[in-house]
Amino acid sequence: MPGESAGERFRAALDAERPLQIAGTINAYCALLAERAGFRAIYLSGGGIANASFGLPDLGVTTLDDVAEDVRRITDACPLPLLVDADTGFGPALVLARTVRRLAKAGAAGMHIEDQVQAKRCGHRPGKELVSSGEMQDRLKAATDARVDASFVIMARTDSYAAEGLQKSIERAHGYVEAGADMIFAEALKTLDEFQAFTTSLDVPVLANITEFGKTPLFSRDELGAAGVRLVLYPLSAFRAMSQAATGVYEGIRTRGTQSDLIDTMQTREELYEIIGYHEAERALDALFSAQKNPDE
Repeated sequence: MPGESAGERFRAALDAERPLQIAGTINAYCALLAERAGFRAIYLSGGGIANASFGLPDLGVTTLDDVAEDVRRITDACPLPLLVDADTGFGPALVLARTVRRLAKAGAAGMHIEDQVQAKRCGHRPGKELVSSGEMQDRLKAATDARVDASFVIMARTDSYAAEGLQKSIERAHGYVEAGADMIFAEALKTLDEFQAFTTSLDVPVLANITEFGKTPLFSRDELGAAGVRLVLYPLSAFRAMSQAATGVYEGIRTRGTQSDLIDTMQTREELYEIIGYHEAERALDALFSAQKNPDE
């Protein structure tokens, strides 16, 4: 709705769809494709930024500036509310407060921060190290205090299940909610019963990260909804499919010296133009040039 903030639009989407499916979009064009498919909310993955924008592993190597730039590009192009992976917040309390302000100014609807150490790892990889619950609560207090728009979502991600087990992970989540977290991201759970243990214990929405080739099985939207999950995230599904398709095209052209037998696998020029509004923009440009050439008409 006109006049609503991005955070308000995200919360409205959460109320309108149960559970809310959130599509991972690594760039502005993917965001337009997700909108066209009917998603109500989208997501920018820290791993996606590292992999797709920089060709780097997701090991805490990207910066706040890197993330904010990709956020701005997506939100400039697409009206869907965008949830952003802010890793561990990019630094101590004052830096974390700056992270909140920068991402909100870039158009994000909200962000999640996690309870790993600054030298973080992918949530579905071994070797993760955690900060104390108290330190994570301090991160959340700094983040919530920095909000200018109270609807900007501060989500707490806990990676503690792998190291501390289910009950300790739930205890951490309770502390994070007390510190101001609006929602909880329960990373790398393995069963629907574990998700239900989170959702029945907490009074805030819980997110399930349904990422391929990870620790969490590919539970369906309906299965997760029945377990009380309110948000279902697919962070890199399209990126993985795109990358596999691109690999086949590059190898085919290199091997056979032509792309003629690959055309049927490609989006057409007209399909691209329809999605980005090319013809409308071209007509507006033509009208402008016509007016400049014939100022008396």
